[in-house]
Amino acid sequence: MTAFLVLLGALTLDRLFGDPRRFHPLAGFGRLAQGLERRFHADSRLRGALLLTVLVLPWVVLAAWAASLAWGWIVSLLVLVLALGWRSLDEHAERVAVSLEQGDLDGARAGTGMLVSRATDEMDADGVSHATVESVLENGNDALFATVFWFLVAGAPGVVAYRLVNTLDAMWGYRTPRHRHFGWAAARLDDVLNYIPARLTALAYAAAGRMGSALRCWREQAAAWKSPNAGPVMAAGAGALGVRLGGYAYYHGRREWRPVLGQAAEATSDKDEGAAGAARIRRAMALVDRALALWMAVVVIGVSFVVLA
Repeated sequence: MTAFLVLLGALTLDRLFGDPRRFHPLAGFGRLAQGLERRFHADSRLRGALLLTVLVLPWVVLAAWAASLAWGWIVSLLVLVLALGWRSLDEHAERVAVSLEQGDLDGARAGTGMLVSRATDEMDADGVSHATVESVLENGNDALFATVFWFLVAGAPGVVAYRLVNTLDAMWGYRTPRHRHFGWAAARLDDVLNYIPARLTALAYAAAGRMGSALRCWREQAAAWKSPNAGPVMAAGAGALGVRLGGYAYYHGRREWRPVLGQAAEATSDKDEGAAGAARIRRAMALVDRALALWMAVVVIGVSFVVLA
């Protein structure tokens, strides 16, 4: 019951206030990781794994100790509030949607650049909106659903471990010459930690949208995506929304082809590409909200069984 109340409180606080405006612990952790990488980087899987352990394990141990104290629920609440990115994701996506509605393509590109790791300078309005939808779906898993999952499974230590590993994966997990070996441990551990949450997220997206299309896209398209966890999430999300994602994108100066996900079920008669793109983004945000409502309903049912047993 305490865990449920902490979860409910954290979601409420995140929705009301969002991320800290001046300093966020994950941003500070990222700067620490950058500094240690510059000092200790080597083209070695072992070196990357050791540095990951040094960066993550002490914080997990500290969180476990603090959460075990008499007022540990306050620690758990604070950790979860700082780890969640529900409102932050909505704010970033809404900024892109508003820019598209206003015809401010440069502003929309800049806003999308804060959400994705690919180049946005040459994107048209359609490309901007689809990139933002991809980010909403994928980050809905990383910053919301998987965070909630690991809190329910392992409390504050689970949240800390997941979010720190996820942050390192976002920094080191790319198959560039610098990180191909060094980032291997971060990428593989993130895959393991995300395996179950990603599939639960995909299932929630399907249930919250066009279920038949979502399940079909998940079954037929997800395996083609390079990430074993992003594939199910984005394929199911795209199918649930009735949009097509994927295609060419620029990463680290290279043009890469990404398999097409989803189905093109959107009306094509709307000639206002900006308005259509904004509506598409907001439908993705609403899908995440409905999926979260389904997750919370399942949690409430589970808590009720425990209390009444």
